[in-house]
Amino acid sequence: MPDLIDRFGRKHTYMRISVTDRCNLRCLYCMPEEGLAFMEQDKLLSYPQIVEVANAAVKLGIHKFRITGGEPLVRPGLEQLIASLAELPGVEDISLTTNGLLLAPQAARLKQAGLTRVNISLDTLDPVRFKFIARRGDLNKVWKGVEASVEAGLHPIKLNCVLLKGVNEDEIGRFLKLSAERGIHVRFIEYMPIGHDDAGWREHYLPLSRVLEEAVRLGYALERADVPQGSGPSENWRIAGGNGTFGLIHPVSEHFCRNCNRLRLTADGHIKPCLYWIDELNVKPALGSPEAMEQLFRKAMDIKPENHEMAALLAGSQQSHVPTERRMSQIGG
Repeated sequence: MPDLIDRFGRKHTYMRISVTDRCNLRCLYCMPEEGLAFMEQDKLLSYPQIVEVANAAVKLGIHKFRITGGEPLVRPGLEQLIASLAELPGVEDISLTTNGLLLAPQAARLKQAGLTRVNISLDTLDPVRFKFIARRGDLNKVWKGVEASVEAGLHPIKLNCVLLKGVNEDEIGRFLKLSAERGIHVRFIEYMPIGHDDAGWREHYLPLSRVLEEAVRLGYALERADVPQGSGPSENWRIAGGNGTFGLIHPVSEHFCRNCNRLRLTADGHIKPCLYWIDELNVKPALGSPEAMEQLFRKAMDIKPENHEMAALLAGSQQSHVPTERRMSQIGG
């Protein structure tokens, strides 16, 4: 079958699969402190249904999958899904994004099931600040998850750090030092207004040019780094002589839409061609029909816009589409 190529010539080879909208944290940039109205469990796609959608995607050229949430490890039996995805002919890479709290006891069996690598969300290296940003949880458990991932052979290990102005920007240097001293790849990520355009986002948004400025201030000699496996849209750097790398993912200040190669499958069964816009396609009516499923993927290519226009939002300019009302945890970042 022909590949999935949209109207702008972008070939799609990657799909992010959300397995739940639930999370055991309440990070201040992701959801309200009181949480959200979570989906009823019978509304979620079952693992066999997810595999059916993934199988259709593989036949159309998708060969990389990332499991997301919410927090994917709160859904029981995740290794079963990973094992089933790993058995699909043509799948080259299965990764996981997690907050790490439940990772330590599961890392080895996830690796055995077929998980390739892991991204761990970590916005601070300070235990007290961790409680402020995540509103609950234990930083020590996250580090145990990192260590267990190293032992299990889930490489490369990446730490995802959302930079927030006035909250954690003073830790840039600590994260840079961590990347240099350990074989860990730090990914700084700009705060995105997914599901909310409010004063809080505008107040805490920080362009990632700040990271390079801080590296220069600290006297680090920087060099462009090779792209770690599955690095996606990050701009990659290394402190000269360092063991790891750091990357900049700046969807707002320097959007990477022109190279976008991904689709998203939400936990309740909708294909989203773009993270930011409201457009999504329900896969449930197409289940059981390979032809209908292929048509759904083709339609996703037809409706995918050229870019997300978050920079226009920040500048107060008019946007051409309608932004999604779903929060990041309800989509699967």
